Parts: sequence; C-alpha cells; structure tokens
Amino acid sequence: MTTRKILLLLLSLWGLQGCLSTNSSYYILSVSPQPENTYRHINGDIGVEKITIPSYLYKREIAIAKSNSQITLLGGAVWGEDLDTGLTKRLISFLQKKFNQPNIYAYPWGVDRQPVIKVKVDVTRFIAYGDKVYLDANWEVEHIKTQKRKARLFSTTVTTKSDADSIVSSMNEAFSQLEKKIAMDVKKY
Repeated sequence: MTTRKILLLLLSLWGLQGCLSTNSSYYILSVSPQPENTYRHINGDIGVEKITIPSYLYKREIAIAKSNSQITLLGGAVWGEDLDTGLTKRLISFLQKKFNQPNIYAYPWGVDRQPVIKVKVDVTRFIAYGDKVYLDANWEVEHIKTQKRKARLFSTTVTTKSDADSIVSSMNEAFSQLEKKIAMDVKKY
C-alpha cells in the first residue's frame, strides 16, 4: 500500500511539473492608441454595444489559419482577456480620446441615461493567415432620436511574421484602422 501511495505521489508531482513549466506569453488588444488628432465634442452620450467576434476568438490561445478551412492554436501564446470585452473597452476608450468626451459607455445601460448615438460592431474575420492578418467587420452607427442609421463594411490586411508578437502587433494595427473608420462615421452625427 505504501509503494502505491509513493508511486501515485510521484506521478502527481511529475504531472504538476509539466503544468508549472509551461511558458506562456499573454497578450491583450485593449489598450487604445492616442489619436493623432481629435474631433469636436458630440452633444450627448454615445453607446457602444459589445463587439461580436467569431467563435474561434473565444479561445484563450491565439488562433491562426493554416488554410481556408483549418485553424490551429499557437502554443504558448494566450489572450490575457476575453477578446470581445477587450475590443469593446478599447473602442470606447479610443472614441473617448478621439472626441475628448468621457461620456461614451458600453450599451445598453439603465433607462435614466440614453445615448444619442449607438455604435454596433460585428467582427466577422480576425486572424493571421500566411504573412498577413485579416480583419473583416461591419458596423452600424445610429442616431437614436432621428433613427438615422449608417452601415458600413470594412476589410483590411496587415503584413505579419509567423511569431505571436508580430501577429498580435499586426492585429493591433488592423483594429486601429477599424477604430479610425468608425470614429469618422460617428463624427458625422
């Protein structure tokens, strides 16, 4: 009986050592850049709905495409946040900086405060494939009181290398391009 316990303890420690020795790098995309220029202040609140993303982006490991129909996960490269939440916070922060306006919030919120403008973003593709990162999205900006809406499609590619640092950097640049286009539409209201 004692030999069994010792063997079980050794196997457990060996398995635990494998878990502890895993070196992972954690990445985020939620830090918004400082805009080069700002737009005039908008009267009223702006609401940003939670950004929707493809299901492969809900994985904690960073996904890359091996072909048009195959995705693989990068070993040791892990998202340090839920990407949909992080991208939503980043867009809100960018719009706050771009319009020099703190009253831009996640939508929906309580009935006592309603936005004048609502932004909805759907990311349909956001992945590295070969030497490029691809970002496809669509968004809609709506003026709540006038019911005026503007919907747009967006697509960009950014060159990348195959390592996780380069892929995340290129994803950051691609999302930055999207943020700037959304801000231009919000400015028109």
